[in-house]
Amino acid sequence: MAASTVNVDGITELLENFLSKFGFEVYPLKVGWYNSLLPPTLRLSYPDDSLAVVVLSTPSMFEQAFLPFMEERGCQGLSDPIDQCVKHCVSSAVSQCFPGQDVDVRYDYELLPSRKPKFLAQTAAHVSGAAFYYQQSDVRDQPWAEKKMFGVCVHPRFGGWFAIRALLVFGGVTVGSEMEQPAPPDCVPSREARIQLLEAFNLRWQDWSYRDVVRPVQTYSQKQRDYFSTPPAQRFALLKTWGFLPRENDPPDLISDAQNQANGHG
Repeated sequence: MAASTVNVDGITELLENFLSKFGFEVYPLKVGWYNSLLPPTLRLSYPDDSLAVVVLSTPSMFEQAFLPFMEERGCQGLSDPIDQCVKHCVSSAVSQCFPGQDVDVRYDYELLPSRKPKFLAQTAAHVSGAAFYYQQSDVRDQPWAEKKMFGVCVHPRFGGWFAIRALLVFGGVTVGSEMEQPAPPDCVPSREARIQLLEAFNLRWQDWSYRDVVRPVQTYSQKQRDYFSTPPAQRFALLKTWGFLPRENDPPDLISDAQNQANGHG
């Protein structure tokens, strides 16, 4: 069905009303904005005027969604507990807000059979205006010679203290030219600051200093920092010390820190 800007606002508002109380933010975009930045092999197979929504987690998600989720449901199966929580929240929002509607939900941790991600999280956040995706190409007169420097998104209010969790594509909803693409806030405008940001993210990401490239309105709590500072394979044991017991005997097969970083996982 065709959708006016009012319809887009209505869809976004439904998701926002459901997910914000769990510490998530939502930002609409057109599939064409996303596809225009990517090679054909990474594009979404939807028309350019299809509506999509990117879902971010803010620092409050850990206390407002994850800990209650673990308290009520525990860790089920072999997948990452944070992923289970995000999937529960997002799938609940979709089923309750859009019953019977065609919504293609893609999570940041999911891979295609080709081993490529189901969506490029940082590109989606950038084109939606949610967060600026700073890349090596955004630095004039690069000081790194041939060294590859991976890019990182910066949120205007949370800096690096957030994560990109999911992309929802509304295959049956098309939007017209009245929906204009917003520019993401350029929070790190100077060459020097961009160099510092990319070096902190690529060379010292474990100290989390890159997350404070702008003054955040909120950061992760100490408990959340303890969780994400723990190697993924040891988080199951940490959760047990917090009193959260698994539903099954096998420990979860947690994804690697490298994938966490690449997808904005923590």
